[in-house]
Formats: sequence, structure tokens, C-alpha cells
Amino acid sequence: MAILAPSNPIRSIARAARAGFGLFLTLLTVAVVVAMLLPPLFGYQRYVIYGGSMEPKISKGSIVYDKEVPVASLRKGDVITYVPPTSKRPVTHRIFAVEKGPQGAPVFQTKGDANATADFRKFALTRPTQAAYSFHIPVIGWLLIAISIEWLRGVLIGGPALLAAALIVRNLWRQGGELVEAQKKQAEVTSP
Repeated sequence: MAILAPSNPIRSIARAARAGFGLFLTLLTVAVVVAMLLPPLFGYQRYVIYGGSMEPKISKGSIVYDKEVPVASLRKGDVITYVPPTSKRPVTHRIFAVEKGPQGAPVFQTKGDANATADFRKFALTRPTQAAYSFHIPVIGWLLIAISIEWLRGVLIGGPALLAAALIVRNLWRQGGELVEAQKKQAEVTSP
């Protein structure tokens, strides 16, 4: 009957913690991938919220999912994502007012929920449909914000790659050492 050496409880806890952390990272990665890839398959557009103007309903770092709706169906209180006349970046704000323009088309004014006043410029939407808010997922947008920063993207992609390479080299080194030890023992046994 073989006698087993007592296990080290610290190593057991560390091993379980590593396994748990690995499982957590795997599940987090799967959740982010699903959140990024699945909604577009159902016709949703996604936008990262960079500012806090829609807080507390939609916080900075959230990903907003919008669906295209007819412009004629938009009403005061709806939340839309559009590119303001003075900007190149999309903004997600609530429709504050809708008026008839000179040709009878609707003219919109928006306001962020956290802003004290409505947005300065009124605007008309030139396309027949407009991205309107459907739902959002908080926090996940921070990952996309981080990836947009060049040096941080290098750390997020290069860091794990360097860690994987270091672990491979360590394991090869360890296996090589074990092989050398086995060859030494074999040589001692077979030498006269």
C-alpha cells in the first residue's frame, strides 16, 4: 500500500484560486464576445457611451444597443443616437422637443438626462430611419474605450502573449532539467 505525502493546504488553495480565476476570465471573455456579436445579428447597432450626460439611466462606459426606427415614429422622451451637426462622434440623448420645420419635416432638440439645459442646436434627421435606444449593458464599454488607447491596447494584447510565452519557456526549462536529471540517474545506474 502506497503512503501519500500530506498535501500542502496553501498550494491547494493557490491551485483552486488559479483555476477559479481562469474560469472567471473565460466566462467574462465569453460574455463580452456574446454581448458584442449576438445583438448585431438581430439588427441592433452598438455604441459606446463616452460621457456622463445620460446618467444615471445610462452610465459612462456602457454599451448602448439601438434599433433603426422610422423618423416619423420618434416622440418627445425617446432616446436616440445621432451625430450632432457640430460633431463627428455619435451622441445618445433624449428627445427634448419636436417641432415642425420649414418644409413640414420634424426638427428635433435633444438633452442629456444629467444636463441642466437642452442641447443648443436643433436639427432635422435626413434619413428615413434613425437609431433609437433599445437597451444597454453597463461597464463593458470600458473595455472598448481601453482598446482604443494605443499603448493600452499593446498592454492588453501583448501582456497576455508575453505571459503565455514566459510560461511555455518555464515549462520547457523545467522539462529539460527533469530530462537531464533522469539521464544523470540513468548514467549512474549503468556506470561500472
